[in-house]
Amino acid sequence: MRILHVGKYYAPQRGGMERHIQDLAQWQVSHGIDVEVLVHQPGGRWRTSRECIDGVKLTRVGCLATPLYAPLSPTFPLQFARALRSAQPDLLHLHLPNPSCFAALASAPARRLPWIVHWQAEVSPEVPDWRLRLAYRAYRPFEQALLAHAAAIICTSQAYLDASPALARWHAKARVIPLGIDAGTGVGTRAPEWPRPDTLKLLAVGRLSHYKGFATLIDALAQVPEASLVLIGDGEESTRLRDQAQRRGVSARINFAGATDDATVNAAYAAADAFVLPSLDRSESFGLVLLEAMRARLPVIASAIPGSGVNHVLAEGAAGLLVERGDAVALGLAIRRIANDRSLRETLGAAGRQRWEEHFTLERSARAVLALYLQTLGTHAPAAAQAD
Repeated sequence: MRILHVGKYYAPQRGGMERHIQDLAQWQVSHGIDVEVLVHQPGGRWRTSRECIDGVKLTRVGCLATPLYAPLSPTFPLQFARALRSAQPDLLHLHLPNPSCFAALASAPARRLPWIVHWQAEVSPEVPDWRLRLAYRAYRPFEQALLAHAAAIICTSQAYLDASPALARWHAKARVIPLGIDAGTGVGTRAPEWPRPDTLKLLAVGRLSHYKGFATLIDALAQVPEASLVLIGDGEESTRLRDQAQRRGVSARINFAGATDDATVNAAYAAADAFVLPSLDRSESFGLVLLEAMRARLPVIASAIPGSGVNHVLAEGAAGLLVERGDAVALGLAIRRIANDRSLRETLGAAGRQRWEEHFTLERSARAVLALYLQTLGTHAPAAAQAD
């Protein structure tokens, strides 16, 4: 079986979509599948590069810039045509949101193949940036054309599928396959330092964007002097968040650790006392970082986001504390509760670990994707792939 994945980025770029494409592609290679991945360079790197990483043949297409988070890559259609010729795929796996996937609509060779569309996230109607809402009006017709041609659509949770206006017409071809992560390797020898290691050591990981809700977390931290925070990630809100921390008098209890490598992030999970995901809207479609925290037996506090997969990941609060999104007072109370109750921390940590093991492993997720491939390809799937 030969698969061509089309996504936005690939490691070392961090993000839920990037992490999942990498994990899925490597799992598929280890199970005898021929895999190529077509993604973009980070904005500002104009040259296309080709390499092979852990058996995954990877092309990073030159990217001029990333206006409104969308890679601007004029040569992507040409590189997509080249990838089709070199990979000779049996199936296209398109990871959305990603405008570059629309190259498939204009490609006759691509249109002769079955497509799996992986619905990682969408432009939420709640997004505060009016430019994104306006741009989505132009994006939507192409998105719908892609969904119309798809043989199947993977959605990461039933809640996200049910709440999605974009997927409303396509429930018959939708399949719910939650994300998964492996057991984890490569823990760094040194985690980022907590400014006050004698307090509850909170960890948050994610792009410093508005929808991640880190401003709410900073306001909550101001109410809980018995906690300090390591915040891993960078993004457009970095300066604003640092200024807010100064105004709220908590900058001495926050380590803005910036972007770092996977081994150091894993070391941070191992050293932390609790994990916080304070996201504000359905742009947080699933929360892969929740799985990383649950794997590390960390108690989790997260926003209850209607129509997101976050609630499902935490079993509606059975495997972590859920609080009203954007409510700094409620978040502060939850942090204080975790800080003052060691037994609760241990109970939630154990429940999260068990839920990851039972529902959200990479093996479970990847095998479900493979089963969908085989169903889509029918009798044309190679016998060797069926044996896996």
